[in-house]
Amino acid sequence: MRIRTAAVVLGTAAALSVLAVPAASADTAKAATIGKVVINGGKPIVLGTANKTFTASLTASDDSGIALAGIAFLHNAAGDELETTDADPVCKAVNSTTSTCTVTFKVNAKRDLGSNAAAGTWYAYGVVIPKDADLDTGAGVVSKDKAATTKVLRATKLTVNAAPEPVKKGKTLTVTGSLTRADWKTAKYTAFVGQKAVLQFRKAGTTKFVNVKTVTSSKTGALKTTVKAAKDGYWRYVYTGSTTTVAVSAAADYVDVK
Repeated sequence: MRIRTAAVVLGTAAALSVLAVPAASADTAKAATIGKVVINGGKPIVLGTANKTFTASLTASDDSGIALAGIAFLHNAAGDELETTDADPVCKAVNSTTSTCTVTFKVNAKRDLGSNAAAGTWYAYGVVIPKDADLDTGAGVVSKDKAATTKVLRATKLTVNAAPEPVKKGKTLTVTGSLTRADWKTAKYTAFVGQKAVLQFRKAGTTKFVNVKTVTSSKTGALKTTVKAAKDGYWRYVYTGSTTTVAVSAAADYVDVK
């Protein structure tokens, strides 16, 4: 991952005069520090076929105070990048030496990534410009290639239908469903083949779902199994997710057992 100029990564008038951002200040005893970084509220960034807007905040400290700081972009090991759309971070002083600066990302998976291989672990590139930084030389400016780690995941959809409704006690209940996943190349949801989904049941009047059996999705993403109807309650499928794909639960389907 290349080290960018402060003018590129933060895009402000003050930063334009900085020719290069060193990996860390030469004066390590007084170097600014990058503290807490929060991306998308601490949750994975889940991208489907629609636009996604989220924020990233960075808390920075320096004895002289903070002139400017922020997450400039997100990147992964393959060199893919997601850029902030803000011209300037919005910074709020915590005290005389510390500020928290926030930027906004507006992402469209097909436009900005275009490849499903981009799903997985991503990193935040952070930059801090203290008030006493030398903007002519870049001295005092601190950047960190992996200021934080996040996940960028493909969105999923999951449905369920239990039939017949109502059903006589002891009779067979057929539970079908469909598991699909966002394709970032086509901006469509396509069949998620060969995946394990757990069929769960919650008895009417209770709050806890219990696992019943595991079902594997077909080449069309379809799920299908049968169970014996015993009690009134709710049926749903649950997919537990992976390193590239978000977990999802189907909206439960209520069945009245006569």
